[in-house]
Amino acid sequence: MPKFDDVNVGDELPTLTKAPGRAQLVMYCAGSGDFNPLHWDQSFPQAQAIGDNIVHGRMKWSTLGQVVSDWVGSDGWVRSVSCQYRGMDMQGTEWYAKGVVTGKREEDGRKLVDVDVWTENAAGQKTTPGKAVVVLDA
Repeated sequence: MPKFDDVNVGDELPTLTKAPGRAQLVMYCAGSGDFNPLHWDQSFPQAQAIGDNIVHGRMKWSTLGQVVSDWVGSDGWVRSVSCQYRGMDMQGTEWYAKGVVTGKREEDGRKLVDVDVWTENAAGQKTTPGKAVVVLDA
């Protein structure tokens, strides 16, 4: 668990590996209320056209939050996580959530760390780039 004084620009967060299968996507549909058949029905014409079902964008966003939260642990808290959906990740295919520290600053007496976060596929393409801000203890 990082302390503000020990964090440096360029530090990488531990990578999370995900490969949600169709059953997990169906469960995510139930939890999120997003029942678009593109996420679960392999016979849906759009899924057939692209080769399979795709992972929910919000699942990837929440995984970016997880990679940051796991890194922060109990030494701080996640202030914000944002992202853009730029590419598709397919069900059953590995993708990775990663992050790197891009800045440190103090604001209103809080020690903030800026982090670039993203998901990438096995080919190394960033499919969901984003940013996070965390508050850390000294």
